[in-house]
Amino acid sequence: MNLFYLTFSIISVLNLIFAITLIFLERRDPTATWAWVLILTLLPGIGFIIYLFFGLRFRKRKIYREKQIKDFRFPHDFSSTINRILFQIHTPYIRRMVRLGYKSHPSSFVGYNEVEIFVRGEDKFNSLFQDIEKAQCHIHINYYIIKNDHLGRKLLELLTQKAYEGVEVRVLYDGMGCRKLPRNFFAPLFKAGGKAVKFSPSFLDINYRNHRKIVVIDGKVGYIGGFNVGKEYLGQKEEFGFWRDTHLRLVGESVDTLQYRFLLDWNFASGEEVDYYQRYFPKKENLGEVKVQIVTSGPDSREEEIKYLFLKMIYGAKKSIYIQTPYFIPDQTMLEALKIATMSGVDVRIVVPDKPDHPFVYEANHSYLGLMLESGARCYHYKGGFLHSKTIVVDGEVASVGTTNMDVRSFKLNFEINAFIYDTKTASELKGIFLADLEICEEITLEKYNQRSIGMKFKESIARLVSPIL
Repeated sequence: MNLFYLTFSIISVLNLIFAITLIFLERRDPTATWAWVLILTLLPGIGFIIYLFFGLRFRKRKIYREKQIKDFRFPHDFSSTINRILFQIHTPYIRRMVRLGYKSHPSSFVGYNEVEIFVRGEDKFNSLFQDIEKAQCHIHINYYIIKNDHLGRKLLELLTQKAYEGVEVRVLYDGMGCRKLPRNFFAPLFKAGGKAVKFSPSFLDINYRNHRKIVVIDGKVGYIGGFNVGKEYLGQKEEFGFWRDTHLRLVGESVDTLQYRFLLDWNFASGEEVDYYQRYFPKKENLGEVKVQIVTSGPDSREEEIKYLFLKMIYGAKKSIYIQTPYFIPDQTMLEALKIATMSGVDVRIVVPDKPDHPFVYEANHSYLGLMLESGARCYHYKGGFLHSKTIVVDGEVASVGTTNMDVRSFKLNFEINAFIYDTKTASELKGIFLADLEICEEITLEKYNQRSIGMKFKESIARLVSPIL
């Protein structure tokens, strides 16, 4: 028995020393550092294994190096439009946003587009399937989750048919998000000549997921937003009920950026060298009037580009900031920016789901909403089903729609993509959708928040403690 205790003590001490050394060498956020120290202290041995899979950043550096090399192989020729666009933007802080987004990567230029907004899965997939049926050259698809249900099989059936017709079909899916897919799910597509590749299949890469949702059809039509592929996104899963999300259909210049990002990710994940042929970037005709900038971020980025643009939006707000997000677990920088805006008289409103889809998320959301309530923000629970929408609308002038949640995981770990919209009409439409949603929300008042139970307060404390690693 004494030998057991001695061995356990030695393992615990070595585990703690080694883990703390690794964590501090990684130069991560202090809050996340202490969260990991707590886990490693309370769970010796097991905690270290968890850290290997979820906390270690050596893999991130490897991902960054490999992916950056592939990125540099593309001739950056998108810059020709930047000065033309900047000349036509008269709001100073929006001009600075455009420059910031462009600085993150030359492909993040601003283009003119037609934009259609979807908030119902049925409408989005009806439109997507119609566009797929019309495809003549290629179909490029990237989803975080594809389910083996009637919607996933319908998508597979359409893609397989188009592959038989001679259309190039490429599907990129995340290894973690699609972990329940049968191994032979894409067999019909392969037989027809199409291709499907798993992104980041290694179990050690479990912490760095491709959370992007991108569809490009013939280089002319693009989709970006929050919907994945599965029956719950049609509101057909009792656990969630109606699924409220936001997705965009783009026709215009910004489709080139979606295409570019897909091909970069495809080449990285597949090991292929798909050239950037002109057929993937056809000349755009009959451009719309909506200025859209596509920005990406992830473990392959030196900076947190999407987060920086969120901050620029918040600091530029004069009247209102309307946020919808399933996960409101901001880091300190984002939290302080929102609090400063609120205390400066900006109308800050935040809507989150009334039901969680992951452990600790509801409590973590509630905890941070409490801080916002204390600063004067107005916060709401969405009561019409499950809210998965990831949108920000500022002053009814500029908006963002994409895959990025308001949490540390999206800012630092996931591969994300967002559309930043510099158009009053479209931003006002998104603002109207937000205000309509408030009709089926329950406001969380500070008085009500302060009356929460001791049990809820305890759960919030635990959730706050582990929130940096959620």
